[in-house]
Amino acid sequence: MLVLGVDPGTAITGYGIVESRDGEMHLVTCGVITTPASMELPNRLQVIYRGLARLIAQHHPTEAAVEELFFARNARTALAVGHARGVTLLALADAGLTIAEYTPLQVKQAVTGYGQAEKDQVQQMVRLLLRLDAIPRPDDAADAVAVAICHISFSRLRWRGS
Repeated sequence: MLVLGVDPGTAITGYGIVESRDGEMHLVTCGVITTPASMELPNRLQVIYRGLARLIAQHHPTEAAVEELFFARNARTALAVGHARGVTLLALADAGLTIAEYTPLQVKQAVTGYGQAEKDQVQQMVRLLLRLDAIPRPDDAADAVAVAICHISFSRLRWRGS
């Protein structure tokens, strides 16, 4: 299983591709797609879409996982992230990928075993689970890798339950 995890955002969209084979997980690649604040929203969304399409064409993931929105305070920020999520889902669907969506709580639970874990705890567990020398950077890339790990964990549970 080759999973593309995405942490969508208008300014920064994180991505991480994790391979699960024979019970082991390996990081294939991770990074971010960035757009300048000065760019018009439709163009920013186009950059995100095209960046994800290129990534999918290059690595051929078999499944995708996207973090769900969680904003309690700023409706404007939530709306902007919602646009990025929509374009992300479109790029994944256009590629024919099976798409799963996970809440931040589910990601934290799957990666650390504790749904209220702090960001640095999640990042350290990403490093340990993938046997990396350092935490993936920037944070948005590490978050996307955590989403991919979450999907692999949930997929294993579903497989065992069948």
